[in-house]
Amino acid sequence: MEQTRDVIFITDGDEAARKTVEFVARELGCRAISASAGNPSTLKGEELAALVLRTPHSPVLVMFDDCGYRDEGPGEQLMRYLHNREDIRVLGAVAVASQTHSSEWSNVHFSIDRYGEVTHLGVDKEGLADLEVNRINGDTVYILDELKLPLVIGIGDIGKMRGQDQTKKGCPITKKAVEMILERSGYRGANV
Repeated sequence: MEQTRDVIFITDGDEAARKTVEFVARELGCRAISASAGNPSTLKGEELAALVLRTPHSPVLVMFDDCGYRDEGPGEQLMRYLHNREDIRVLGAVAVASQTHSSEWSNVHFSIDRYGEVTHLGVDKEGLADLEVNRINGDTVYILDELKLPLVIGIGDIGKMRGQDQTKKGCPITKKAVEMILERSGYRGANV
């Protein structure tokens, strides 16, 4: 039987995001592909897929970053590549807000603000509720609507949000978003 992996897309890959995703993966018993971090993402699709499939178990947290490219950038091309593979199942995405130079946005099912509250509004980079309903502005989110993922959760700038998502605080916003995707995908409890 062919090996498959369940993955969660994280639409940020800077240094703060990498540290946060690695921390959350350890806390929840997931795997993190640290090599997918970068600003922008630099791996080729085949390389990233090989790393995902080489992990000992699911779920796998994978970071993507466009570094401000307009429309579809390298991170989004990698998302499409993984999404189209039959041996990788995408459980959902944590859509990270940014002050993007272009007007990229995506629909989200809901957001989590920097205080850990679930809201039907989008959130901004600081993790504060925005004016848009179920919509987030970001750098690497342009493709999410096209992929029609089962669950897309908007959050502020991962690992930051005025200190509310730092590792010394347990990265509560990112952790909650990942936990919610796992729960709705059939995974139960931490240390899956």
